[in-house]
Amino acid sequence: MVGVEEPDGGYWMPLFVRLAGGAALDAALTGRIREAVRTKASPRHVPDEVLEAPAIPHTATGKKLEVPVKRILQGVPVEQACKLDAVDDPEAVRWFAALAARRT
Repeated sequence: MVGVEEPDGGYWMPLFVRLAGGAALDAALTGRIREAVRTKASPRHVPDEVLEAPAIPHTATGKKLEVPVKRILQGVPVEQACKLDAVDDPEAVRWFAALAARRT
């Protein structure tokens, strides 16, 4: 989950999930995820959207790229947000960049 400040002053908080084989992100699963966040974290952490991502990118040492993904979703070019040669799955980073482009 990342919090994205938008240029118009809005705020978008998506939760990205990678599903197990055979699972589908349907309305029922989305509802269960949202309810789990509401009860196990807090109502203010309930995501605006639950989106299936093909992968969650990490550094070579296994740290999730939360800040670079947030920056990419805010419109920062990939080359400025992170070094792709230090990422375990550059295609995953490009997927987030494509999502950012579709949202603008």
